Amino acid sequence: MSIGVIGAGAAGYFAAIHAAQNGGLVTLIEKTSKSLSKVKISGGGRCNVTHAAYEISNLSKNYPRGEKFLKKVFRHFAVKDTITWFQSKGAELKVEQDGRMFPVTDSSQTIVDALEDSALKCGVKIILNFPVDEIQKEEGRFKISSKERQLYFDKLIVCSGGSPKLEGFNFIKNLGYSIAPPIPSLFTFNTPNEPIKKLMGIAVPDAMVKLESTKLSYRGPLLITHWGISGPAVLKLSAFGAAWLNEKDYNTNAHIRWVASFSENEILEHLSDFRIKHPKKKVVTNPLFSLPSRLWEHLTEKSEIEPDIIWQNLPKKHNHKLVQNLFCYIVHIEGKTTFKEEFVTAGGVELAQVNPETMESKLTDGLFFAGEVLNIDGITGGFNFQAAWSTGYLAGMSANQQ
Repeated sequence: MSIGVIGAGAAGYFAAIHAAQNGGLVTLIEKTSKSLSKVKISGGGRCNVTHAAYEISNLSKNYPRGEKFLKKVFRHFAVKDTITWFQSKGAELKVEQDGRMFPVTDSSQTIVDALEDSALKCGVKIILNFPVDEIQKEEGRFKISSKERQLYFDKLIVCSGGSPKLEGFNFIKNLGYSIAPPIPSLFTFNTPNEPIKKLMGIAVPDAMVKLESTKLSYRGPLLITHWGISGPAVLKLSAFGAAWLNEKDYNTNAHIRWVASFSENEILEHLSDFRIKHPKKKVVTNPLFSLPSRLWEHLTEKSEIEPDIIWQNLPKKHNHKLVQNLFCYIVHIEGKTTFKEEFVTAGGVELAQVNPETMESKLTDGLFFAGEVLNIDGITGGFNFQAAWSTGYLAGMSANQQ
């Protein structure tokens, strides 16, 4: 049985390897001149392979789109399976403090080598520079066409990745599939007219960022940059709020709580305690909550606190403003910034059309999907790669069993 796999990325390689391991004649087709290009550059060249979220219920919560679908997929192949597979290929993984997992070599080439060597040993044939323009099913076989040639397969696995434009899905859409329009995910918030930009380079380890008039919020490290606010809290919030932010044309307000673990009342109590213990100390030059001094100065300035005022003389009005700026600092978002190497799109083949137990299409027998071509996306931290390994594995195994 001949099996074609479209897309030589993470999901495509994993699907091809597992289809070939079961004895299939597998051809991996890539539109560009390079394979595994995203794997090579991911994680700053270290490749964030997966995340130490071993329980399926915890793992699946990290996908703004696809959580319920992936719960079923992960029952077949999840994080522990990923670790075991790469270790069996000589690619040992390590866990970092934030849960991200990388090869112990800190080099993405280790992961690339493991995939390429496995594909070679399984007899996977690779064809580069073959952009697929059309897929047709003729007399029970799939005809794959580019401008210059055609290929025929008994089964087909589509792992062509995401696309920033809807036209990138035309060859699938023309088969009668519904496509969720692609929108950006994982981006930073631009705040061009906010004074906070002058604090670029400052990082806060545990902040809470919330989108105004929504329940969308995320907690984690926050970084102030020359264009606005970034860091894991912002990137992850952008993923969960991708559709809402797109509707707002990336023009809205965000609320920042600089110390995520404190409630508004706890902040007030903390300030009161400090005032009692250190009445003669200057407010501006004594940062609380372990905040960076430049950020603290900015917050006191925004609260209209004079540079020389001491705690015992701080008016209630300005104390209240300081509490508000610590608990709910408002910044206006005007636009976003995405990074090509970390670019992820939400959108793709609607999940209702795919069987999560096999990755086979519900509309076309013998056609399978895996990876970012589906309307699945994860937050930063190795989750998108884990979805690629899991869906790729299941598609490859299923394609050769039927």
